[in-house]
Amino acid sequence: MVIYGVALLAGCMIAGVFVGDILGEILHVQANVGGVGIAMLLLVLITDRLRNTGRLPKPTAQGVAFWSAIYIPIVVAMAAKQNVIAAIRGGPAAFAAGALAVLVCLVLVPVISRIGREDGGAGGTRVADIGDAPETGGHQRGAGGHP
Repeated sequence: MVIYGVALLAGCMIAGVFVGDILGEILHVQANVGGVGIAMLLLVLITDRLRNTGRLPKPTAQGVAFWSAIYIPIVVAMAAKQNVIAAIRGGPAAFAAGALAVLVCLVLVPVISRIGREDGGAGGTRVADIGDAPETGGHQRGAGGHP
């Protein structure tokens, strides 16, 4: 049932917030440290385990997918708002750190995009290459392009 997916998400959220609060206490920070991230990690790990063991019915998976599709953008927006407020209050050092992080990411995009390519250039595997692969099983394409 879909409600089980919602219950799974809620349980992961409660556990994540609890662990985040404990981490905040251990680190002497008066805040939740990574609770939402821990909750999402728990959700991914638990659903993957349930799916691999065949104990995650399709309606439950749909419930998890529905709420996580709504949940993740909201959390990202909330975190982004907090980061902007902290950066404004932090002054020039926070702005410089953010600008430096953006510049490093921009420089690394071409480097990361080359990882995994066979020839290291602009080539790589194309969709046309995959479609031109020899077919197996003795099937031949008909006039409609279907095997």
